[in-house]
Amino acid sequence: MSRAGGKPRLRVGDRIRFRDAEHTVIGLDGTLVRLAAAGGALTEVLLADLLSAGGFAGGGAPVPQASPLDGLPVAAVAEALWWQRHIVEVLRGLPPDASPGTVPRPEYDPGLVSLTRREQAKAAELTAAGRPVTASAVKQRRQRYEAGGLAAMADRRAVRRTPPHSRADPRVVEAMRQAIGEATDASTRTASYIFWRARQILEAGHGAGTVELPSRATLYRLFSELAPGKHTTGSARTRRSLAARPDGPFSGLEPSAPGELMEIDSTPLDVLVRMDDGVEGRVELTAMIDVATRTVTAAVLQPSAKAADASVLLARTVTPEPMRPGWAKALAMSASALPHRRLSDIDARLEAAAARPVIIPDTIVADHGKVFMSRNFRASCAYLGISIQPARKATGTDKPHIERTLGSVATLFAQFAAGYTGRSPEYRGRGDGQQAVWSLAELQELLDEWIIAAWQNRPHDGLRDPLHPGRAFTPNEKYAAMVEAAGYVPVALTAGDYVELLPARWHAVNAYGIKLSRRTYDGEELNPFRQQPSGVKEHKDLWEVHCDPYDISRIWVRDHWNGGWVTVFWTQLHRVAAPFGEMAWDHARARQPGATEAELADAVDSLLRRANRGPENGSGPSPDCRARRVAARTKAAQKLPAAQDDGTRPGEGGAQPEAGSQDNDGLAEVIPMPIFDPFAEADKPW
Repeated sequence: MSRAGGKPRLRVGDRIRFRDAEHTVIGLDGTLVRLAAAGGALTEVLLADLLSAGGFAGGGAPVPQASPLDGLPVAAVAEALWWQRHIVEVLRGLPPDASPGTVPRPEYDPGLVSLTRREQAKAAELTAAGRPVTASAVKQRRQRYEAGGLAAMADRRAVRRTPPHSRADPRVVEAMRQAIGEATDASTRTASYIFWRARQILEAGHGAGTVELPSRATLYRLFSELAPGKHTTGSARTRRSLAARPDGPFSGLEPSAPGELMEIDSTPLDVLVRMDDGVEGRVELTAMIDVATRTVTAAVLQPSAKAADASVLLARTVTPEPMRPGWAKALAMSASALPHRRLSDIDARLEAAAARPVIIPDTIVADHGKVFMSRNFRASCAYLGISIQPARKATGTDKPHIERTLGSVATLFAQFAAGYTGRSPEYRGRGDGQQAVWSLAELQELLDEWIIAAWQNRPHDGLRDPLHPGRAFTPNEKYAAMVEAAGYVPVALTAGDYVELLPARWHAVNAYGIKLSRRTYDGEELNPFRQQPSGVKEHKDLWEVHCDPYDISRIWVRDHWNGGWVTVFWTQLHRVAAPFGEMAWDHARARQPGATEAELADAVDSLLRRANRGPENGSGPSPDCRARRVAARTKAAQKLPAAQDDGTRPGEGGAQPEAGSQDNDGLAEVIPMPIFDPFAEADKPW
């Protein structure tokens, strides 16, 4: 077989090896090849059968692998190519780079010399050239080349990988595995504890002194081989999360419509807020997300998550978010990517709504927390025809979207708010609690505004077009695209239905109205019920009151006599701006042009600036906290008689203050507290 331009070509007169015998090509007819054996026997064979025959050996080199020598050292690659040239000459009589028309040397001519003689000739040639080698070594190289091609010729000792911990005692390896496995749910310890625990396991299983632990350096090397990616000496939360991750390739549901699959969860928010009693503390964030569009349908803040929070969250999910006074016009649904005009024709509630989709859940995935497994939440879901899918215990991967979203709230919103504390004491700065912080109601309003302004208009990496992966959609854009295919059917939720989903309490209707959480609610609508029994004996003739924990402006009282609900407003509502008042704009802005990216960016920037500045009452602790502390210290100081400048105590002499001698500002004289001396106290006779 000759070569033309480096490519093998079969011609009449070529000598080939076919079925372990030497043949000469005597004719070519299309794809039919006529062969003549050394004894004169003639054979006709198809070219395809000739090339696919296991014993066929032509004059061309086999098709090389795409990258058979990748990753090998340069010296090993050069050695393999050098051997390839000599082995090909032994097999076919000519080296791979021989020019067309070259005649094989007599000692390598396959038609004249046997394969064994050719191997001996090559060994002699290489030995004479200064590369001593035996004929058996050439034979081994030839066999390796025929079996694996060029890749088999390379010396792979430089890249050979020994099996992990192959030299370690298997019993030590197994004990280390068990110790690392026990650390999954335990508190984080160092590697030294793992070594100590492995020794205890070996002594318990094989007896003391039976299995000797290797050196400390070997133990550390073994530990690095057995514990990668398990965070054995790292974060305990990360370690448990990795252990709960299912085996096998990742997969997930791909909802095809908004609301088909939703997830709900709670987590502490790393921001200090001022509670109703003036004390500062952290709150919990409870949120729900739609997997198909990554829309945060609702998020509420409370000092601690309660069963009522989940029901309120559900009610907010299926009702539009009203525009509030002070919000930028760019946050209105009519100025967003949502199909406002078409949706408002179907659902009149969306006429003056903010740019947050209304999504009716079909399935909600929740963990086994008491909040989501409560009778109140289950009853609310059953009322709306929603199925609850409990996640497996301690398996955050069953609801990964809401887990990641809650983390994003911390990085994209919480750290910009005044009173941010960091995720742990390790990340906490000095002076936390000395700056002005938002009240719970104020921070809730900022969070609602941020969800509409920032989150719903932020391109999400999980919302990419499969046909155009370079394009990422925002939650509002994804909802607009999916609602075209899935449609929109407004849930039959009236105002009374919304009130039914709110948490219930039982109170008496007094002459001054109803007092709830130190706020008084009153109105003319309560006149028939004042100091009257409701008739519900199971609740001691009290009246059923429903309230939204995140809307302090009003409550709803059930009319047990005539049916229906009576809305009663907070008596002090006119004195402060209601943070969650259901005041919508008085005019419909159906013709309002859509908001530009610059307008949305300005709205988000303004929101974060306001959140970072904190409330307008200055820096430091809240005035109520300072007032209580000052009052308490003054009261304590007044109980101790202070020494006067002349060494006498009050009432023992000296000038007495005249009546009416106080300053014009009405402030009393500050009486300093004596310094407590523990040594003097110890010397006193008791």
